[in-house]
Amino acid sequence: VDRAARVAREGGCDPVICVLGAGADDVLHLARADTLDQAVVNPDWSTGLSSSLRAGLAAVPAACGAVLILLADQPFITAEAVVKVVAAHQAGAQIAAAAYAGRRGHPVLVAAQHLPDVAASATGDGGARHFLRAREESITLVDCTGLGRPVDIDQPADLGLLAQEQ
Repeated sequence: VDRAARVAREGGCDPVICVLGAGADDVLHLARADTLDQAVVNPDWSTGLSSSLRAGLAAVPAACGAVLILLADQPFITAEAVVKVVAAHQAGAQIAAAAYAGRRGHPVLVAAQHLPDVAASATGDGGARHFLRAREESITLVDCTGLGRPVDIDQPADLGLLAQEQ
């Protein structure tokens, strides 16, 4: 969580809102005080990623022009990738997503005007997937090849990937 928040901040995001689920109390206890602008605890985390997405979107200040979605379980995403996706939005993209070797991944940025549709389409473990699939032609893909890898660390066996990076 600390790393993901730092990457978002270094990439130009402000504020940084972290949505916590299982183990939220432990994360809040262990997270660096200067890392989290705002932590939102999702009591419905067990219903899937979408409930966390909706909880985070509900906490977004009205003045925000866009939301960047970055997953904490993808530790190889870099601030440079965030910078490029944010720059695409600043250049006019309403929906922008990092692409690695031509394949869409995270981070994903969505302009504020689309946030109600993102929240409404988020069900189960799909997150923003349904929203994005319905708007494939509107997504600006931002080449982030070489600026990280969109690999999830979900299982204990995946921890070996972290050791390979060091």
